[in-house]
Amino acid sequence: MNTLPSTELVNPHTEGIDRLPTDELLRRINDEDATVAAIVRGCIPEIARAVDAIAEGMRSGGRLIYVGAGTSGRLGVLDASECLPTFGVSVEQVFGIIAGGERALTKAIEGAEDDRQAGADAIDNARVGQHDVIVGMSASGGAPYVRGAIARAKERGAVTVGVACATPAPLCDDADIAIQAIVGAEVLQGSTRLKSGTAQKLICNMLSTGAMVRIGKTLGNRMVDVQATNIKLVARAQRLIADLGQTDAETAARLLTESGGSAKVGIVMARKGVSADKARELLDAAGGFLSAVLGAKSLVN
Repeated sequence: MNTLPSTELVNPHTEGIDRLPTDELLRRINDEDATVAAIVRGCIPEIARAVDAIAEGMRSGGRLIYVGAGTSGRLGVLDASECLPTFGVSVEQVFGIIAGGERALTKAIEGAEDDRQAGADAIDNARVGQHDVIVGMSASGGAPYVRGAIARAKERGAVTVGVACATPAPLCDDADIAIQAIVGAEVLQGSTRLKSGTAQKLICNMLSTGAMVRIGKTLGNRMVDVQATNIKLVARAQRLIADLGQTDAETAARLLTESGGSAKVGIVMARKGVSADKARELLDAAGGFLSAVLGAKSLVN
């Protein structure tokens, strides 16, 4: 009986790729990549459960914490870091933990994934509690570091999510919510930065984006909590105020400044004709949901 995770099997569709012309080699890779989205789609019921758990936890002051090793860890840290400017969350609300620490982000520290106790210690150090959701990611579903983190998180009362791309996947047995996107044999045997990495990236996109939509970080498909931290994002925030605030570009630029760089506050100021402080008060009363502040007028044509 084969007990290897499916990601460790040899892929018959890419046998002999070293002898193929470059364009055909790339087509074989692309053919394999093209299967991933449909596989992730089959996991949507479980992903939805996780999204709702994350949103519920964050509404109660909890956090979204990714934990992983190697490629999986880097993807978690990447998704978390991109939530900060996109949705205006703090580094304390959404973050990633990677086996081997920050050094592992740029340098492979493969042995770090084997330390189960280090995973548990990382959860203790993060002071994980009952409102937190811990997303453990391991392509093979067996990384001891990640399993140790999930086990300790459960002991501390957190909701746990296991994301794996293989079968068998003990991590998914450990977690409260199991997201098992079985991508099959990799293009290169065991190279889980390929299809598995793509699947995990898609799942992270859904988890964070879905949860942020559920807690009011968007209006429709507009990123109204975007942080104006560079030239591109300042311009985007000004366009949001002009568009959703139904005002001109000059006024939008002024309101962005008066709002302290918050597009959401600037939109309320424009639509309601109120000060920045009053706009924040209205948003706070509405739980941060811009649609609730604007009511029927929030609809965008």
